[in-house]
Amino acid sequence: MSIIETDAVLHEAHRDNHTHRDVNGGWLRPAVFGAMDGLVSNLALMTGVAGGAVSQQTIVITGLAGLAAGAFSMAAGEYTSVASQRELVEAELDVERRELRKHPKDEMRELAALYESRGVEPALAQEVARQLSRDPEQALEIHAREELGIDPGDLPSPLVAALSSFGAFALGALLPVLPHLLGATAMWPAVLLALAGLFGCGAVVARVTARSWWFSGLRQLVLGGAAAAITYGLGALFGVAVG
Repeated sequence: MSIIETDAVLHEAHRDNHTHRDVNGGWLRPAVFGAMDGLVSNLALMTGVAGGAVSQQTIVITGLAGLAAGAFSMAAGEYTSVASQRELVEAELDVERRELRKHPKDEMRELAALYESRGVEPALAQEVARQLSRDPEQALEIHAREELGIDPGDLPSPLVAALSSFGAFALGALLPVLPHLLGATAMWPAVLLALAGLFGCGAVVARVTARSWWFSGLRQLVLGGAAAAITYGLGALFGVAVG
């Protein structure tokens, strides 16, 4: 194990390794959620119908209908929620922008007080606040980050969220249907493929979140398998009751 001995090497190592992944983008959460939801919901839907001892054609139609309905529903929901969140943030930014225009000195003192609360000497805090407040857009960005916890230049896109959610859900929901489309007549190939997909999705997510790949994959496998087993049991119960 090597030991860093000089300041120059330390700075270089810090520069090369001190990078961060994008945690504010609008695509990761809907894509991950969409893929997992597509897999779990369509697998559970199809196993629930299969538990009722219906025909192969009914299972396939149910799976395709679940794919289409779920993908469009997820996309619409993501677009609406992200758009609403963005509109709320933009409204708050407008409020802050007006305050900076109407009461610039008060806002500057507010920023200086914030730096003082974090340990900066009062004179230095006031000078930093004064210099940063000279550019209105820079002042708005700083106030937004400090008071609202947001970056005005990095707001999530509703369209990106909707498309990510739609594509991911459709891909996840396709896995349980695929074996039937390729000619499978039993349910177990679809279940095995979907469970493998759940484990794979969980493992891929672990690459992004830095969690253990096997733990993340196993967690998704157990949750998805439990959902499929429960809905199959309910389908069999209701099928017997109706029959």
